Formats: sequence, structure tokens, C-alpha cells
Amino acid sequence: MGRRNSYLLVLYSFYSLDVGEVPRINLPKKEVPMKRALLVCIAPCVFCLMTGTGWSADTTVKGYVSDSMCGAKGANESHADCMKKCLSTGAKAVIVTDGDQKVLTVDNPDVLKGHEGHHIAASGEVKDDSIHIENVKML
Repeated sequence: MGRRNSYLLVLYSFYSLDVGEVPRINLPKKEVPMKRALLVCIAPCVFCLMTGTGWSADTTVKGYVSDSMCGAKGANESHADCMKKCLSTGAKAVIVTDGDQKVLTVDNPDVLKGHEGHHIAASGEVKDDSIHIENVKML
């Protein structure tokens, strides 16, 4: 069907309509393969699961309680007195992880009162280089 015939068909269908009717033009339907339809439906779900936007999972971190001035050097039990002095001068409470000696700043340091220099397991939400602690357990 040529372009001119298509225009005539459209004009004829509009001309022959009564008021309130919707014109119907039968265009060939494009079939969507089932695999593509499933991919379009499942891909956003998988993306949300991978990025963690759907749920917030608590992480358990094992390590020593230290301060931001001493950091990984203070990751032992004999550091408790030094840590108390550093905290009184404005240092922040941190956890030095066991495996890689990563220093995590504690968002809510009141939870760690009485655990200065202790080896602990802290459960909470880790974001970048900080942790918001929900639960603390001595090891």
C-alpha cells in the first residue's frame, strides 16, 4: 500500500465516523519475544537487590575499640587508658577490624561506653568508613 493510499484510508475512516466514535486502524502487531519481556520485568528487580535499595541489612564487624587519634596502633586491650584520654581531648571512637585493620568511625559512640580497648563484635549498618552500631557483644 502506497503512502497516498494510506492517507486516503485515514481520511476515509475519519470522514465516515459518527460523533463519539474512535477511529480504528489495524496496524501490524509487533511480536515481543518472551525472553525480552521477562528481561524487562526481572532486570529492575535484580538491580534493586544488587544495589541494596530495597532492604538494609545489618553487618557484624569484629575488632578492637580504639580512638581516631591512635587508630590501628591502639587495637589492643592495653590501650583502654590512652583511649579514654584521647576521647576526652576530642577524638572519636572507632573500631579497628580484625582482618584488614580497617578503621570504622562509630556514628553512635555512646553504645561503646565501657568497652574501651575491648575486642568486640558490633552489629549495625556500615556505610563507607563508618558504622551505626545496633548491638555490641564482647569476644
